[in-house]
Amino acid sequence: MRRTSIVLASAVTAFAVTVLPARAEERVCRGSIGAVTVDNLRVPDSATCTLNRTRVKGTIKVESNATLRAQNIVVIGNVQAENALLVVVARRSRIGGSVQVVQGGGATVADSDVDGDILYDDNRDALRVLRTDVGGSVQVFQNTGGVEIRRNVIDGNLQCKENEPAPVGGRNVVGGNKEDQCEGL
Repeated sequence: MRRTSIVLASAVTAFAVTVLPARAEERVCRGSIGAVTVDNLRVPDSATCTLNRTRVKGTIKVESNATLRAQNIVVIGNVQAENALLVVVARRSRIGGSVQVVQGGGATVADSDVDGDILYDDNRDALRVLRTDVGGSVQVFQNTGGVEIRRNVIDGNLQCKENEPAPVGGRNVVGGNKEDQCEGL
């Protein structure tokens, strides 16, 4: 009986240790966050978040009517915004993934490094990509608030379609193709 109890206790302990997965924690940002490291970060509906020298090991998600203002940050994953009011990533920021801003207000990526792509799709306010090194492509589709794309180094393509007004800018070094509305930029 004692041997059975020891074997059963060992099996239960082993089961408990092996089935508990490690979960990345999500930090909710309302207000400001400075020089700390977080796993994932979420800016909830209608909130404003200011990041300065913050390190994010996962992804930043910016929700409906929310504002993100970030400078000198490091993000291992992506910056994703859907229906956001404003997204600003600037001043020596480093994004390991992509920046995606869709169906929202305005956005600026400036003086930064983005290893993946930058996508601005179906936004209504001013959009900018300025003095940024982009490891992938810059794609700008169906935006209505004006787009400025100036002095970037883009390893992939620069693709612009159905923006009203057409994007402006220049002095971009593009490793792939400059297409459609961005052919002359």
